Amino acid sequence: MRRITGMAREETLIEMKSAMDSQIGEECNGHSRNNSIEDGGTQLPGHTETDRLQQNKDTVFFRDGVRRIDFILSYLDDKDGEKKQERRREFEANLKKAGLELETEDKSDSDDRKTYFLKIHAPWEVLATYADVLKIKVPFKESDIPHGQDVPLEWLSRPFRLPEKVMRPQPDYFTSPFDKDKIDFFLIKNRDTFVPPSTRNRIVYYILSRCPYYKEDRKETDKKGIKRLLNNGTYTSAFPLHDCRYWERNTNEQCESERYHLYKNWAGFLCFYKEQPLNLIRKYYGEKIGIYFAWLGFYTEMLFFAAVMGVICFTYGVLSYDDNLTSKEICDPSIGGSIVMCPLCDKKCSYWKLNSTCLSSWQSHLFDNEGTVFFAMFMGIWVTLFLEFWKRRQAQLEYEWDLVDFEEEQQQLQIRPEFETKCTDQRLNRITQEMEPYLPLPKKCGRFFLSGVTVLFWMLLIVACITGVIVYRLAVYAAFASIMKDSPTKKIHLVGSLITPQLATSVTASFINFVIIMILNFFYERVAIWITDMEIPKTHLEYENKLTMKMFLFQFVNYYSSCFYVAFFKGKFVGYPGNYTYMFGKYSRLRNEECDPGGCLIELTTQLVIVMTGKQVCGNIQEALLPLLRNWWCSRKARKDQYSRWEQDHDLQNFSQLGLFYEYLEMVIQFGFITLFVASFPLAPLLALCNNILEVRVDAWKFTTQFRRPVAAKAHNIGAWQEILNVVAILSVVTNAFIMAFTSDMIPRLVYLYAYHPGSEATMSGYINNSLSVYDISQIPLLSTPEEGAIPAWFNSSFITTCRYRDYRYPPGHQRQYSHTMQFWHILAAKLAFIIIMEHVVFVVKFFVAWLIPDVPSEVKARIKRERYLIQEYLHNYEVEKLKMQLSQSLNPNLRSALTTNKHDVLSECL
Repeated sequence: MRRITGMAREETLIEMKSAMDSQIGEECNGHSRNNSIEDGGTQLPGHTETDRLQQNKDTVFFRDGVRRIDFILSYLDDKDGEKKQERRREFEANLKKAGLELETEDKSDSDDRKTYFLKIHAPWEVLATYADVLKIKVPFKESDIPHGQDVPLEWLSRPFRLPEKVMRPQPDYFTSPFDKDKIDFFLIKNRDTFVPPSTRNRIVYYILSRCPYYKEDRKETDKKGIKRLLNNGTYTSAFPLHDCRYWERNTNEQCESERYHLYKNWAGFLCFYKEQPLNLIRKYYGEKIGIYFAWLGFYTEMLFFAAVMGVICFTYGVLSYDDNLTSKEICDPSIGGSIVMCPLCDKKCSYWKLNSTCLSSWQSHLFDNEGTVFFAMFMGIWVTLFLEFWKRRQAQLEYEWDLVDFEEEQQQLQIRPEFETKCTDQRLNRITQEMEPYLPLPKKCGRFFLSGVTVLFWMLLIVACITGVIVYRLAVYAAFASIMKDSPTKKIHLVGSLITPQLATSVTASFINFVIIMILNFFYERVAIWITDMEIPKTHLEYENKLTMKMFLFQFVNYYSSCFYVAFFKGKFVGYPGNYTYMFGKYSRLRNEECDPGGCLIELTTQLVIVMTGKQVCGNIQEALLPLLRNWWCSRKARKDQYSRWEQDHDLQNFSQLGLFYEYLEMVIQFGFITLFVASFPLAPLLALCNNILEVRVDAWKFTTQFRRPVAAKAHNIGAWQEILNVVAILSVVTNAFIMAFTSDMIPRLVYLYAYHPGSEATMSGYINNSLSVYDISQIPLLSTPEEGAIPAWFNSSFITTCRYRDYRYPPGHQRQYSHTMQFWHILAAKLAFIIIMEHVVFVVKFFVAWLIPDVPSEVKARIKRERYLIQEYLHNYEVEKLKMQLSQSLNPNLRSALTTNKHDVLSECL
């Protein structure tokens, strides 16, 4: 059969019955009808099974108890809906022409007495034809390759394993694309169960998305597909059915009750330590959802190693707590208590003593120590190992799930109906030699240009909003400092024991930033979908990849901009007391923000913890509690004999086409947090690990209990997310190197330790005094001088004539006063050298590891070659035997009936 594309596909869909192969039609019709009668269908007296199914509406079969419901369409009978009725009439008539069988449930039988339900069944003829059209791989021989070798100490993994029937719900087979002209070649034991439900609903949805709803005499190409009918309200929903209730098995033995097994062995939180039944997930939901959970599970497993190393690094900081001479000097009343620091803002801020930052300096040491450098380099290598081992795992799944040659099928066979409808221009496909729709280059360039300008505008809008938040921070800091000032020494910048002007500014600014993020996300999500639709991508894969790139660019700027500001800009362009730098010029009075007294690294840690953990906790609460409250009554309280299976699923949430997109986006944003800024917070992988253990089970619970069954879709990898992860992995090496060099105080401490320590023994004593420059108070400009009411009682201008600030500048009276010292340039050179060395070391190791680990395991390569060899061998033998039979029939007509009777047995024995 020729591959169906363009107008050829449309004609085949409408007149599929007339184009059906005669031999297949006769065999299929006879076989299916005979099976229906033999299995106790409606034509036999008694009707025991039928009566039982009609009494119990919790079934996935038609009223005859034989034909399985593959899809459900629901609609309301509107009083003023004549146009909708006409559309439904034409649409359903065309569905029947395409070979589908329909059955309607009247609104009087529904729970709300308003909704009609249209049940759709795909008979064997339709399944066989479209399995050929879509080149669906089906088994032709049971696999003779063992699952794997015995692993030493396998008993250690038994507590984490699930039963074999759950992990491998069906035997392994060698598979080949289905060909309706070679039905005897495939292992078809029972045609009713040969095509699994997930493949059945995929085929039916393929027909629904391309079936027109115009009359034969009026061809309106845009009136086509179930999506348009859902958008204009002709139908209210379209979905395949779950096979049972999630908390109990289906009473019908023909139903596998796979949803029940998934809920029991996968969705419960008490199963958090168990492996995931990936093969059952793939069998029930399709490969696309299966590959997501495989990636999420693998990512969570790899996080365990990063979390262990992060805990070790943090433990080192705790154990070296008492050896931190820098914090001891800050907290010492005779050292830190005698150092007077310059005001942190103009007018409203006053002088303060260094020992007021004692607590934050101790906290900073927990994350800013020698172990952090090692951990940052380790994470650079961990990211590479994660991505390389995932490629191997992905290659293994591609083979096991028959996705090795899927990319070509995806491009050729899964053209979006919207592309066929909106692209009226036709051109000859050089491969298939058939006319196909296409988008001319001028139109494509114009749409891409408008799309790019829109994305750029929204990214600039985010930058403008972040700039506004920074202005807010600069403007209100002085106000908070004025409100919180007090005369006692301990309360110059400290109210109680926790609240400081810096903290108050940071918390309120973070809240404003969070509100801005939510508002921009709400609007941009719709804009991104609109501009992606405007580009008219050809395939579903291309559509998702384009939308992924747009959304991630936006989310990247939206979520990480505040962390980038704290890490690389805050405190870097401040100036010095006599010559401060202002954001919009000196007359704006918005002095650039200085780092927290404990340093910028601890503030980056705080920002990362708040944004990352807050997003994860709120997301899990929203995902778990809201769906539970919404659907609890419908899913558990309804009477089983009155609440039909289609009504139960109708009341669940719809799983949209972009459902997995948001799941991936959430995890990739988290991946950015634990890689881009992990040098500031080694415990980030541990928080991510705890979240993901919960995330896997929450997502599983949602899929099994709260969502309608999604239409099965194929995917052989995680799509554009793979490239995004690669870019984030490379960028993380650069960001962590810059954080260690410019945000952390590690490099200045090492330079002092080995080059500027005055004594013969290398210690950190005297580092605080060395790292603070001196400024003459009398030279502070009048606009920056603290107000009378802001000056503390302990400050005596007669005795205190200088103040200190964080920088390396010459003191007053020096011939080069207030210019940078040679130590500043030595430290800058050391920082640049550290960045170059760290980046090169990590990149060399990364590329070496990537070269060392092949993307496809050798065992998988061997299996793929063996399967291709077997397909060629068996097809050859099949054709030879078929030719022998045809020759025998032509030479001896008397043997025709006997050969026809034993045809399947002979071929099976041959194979």
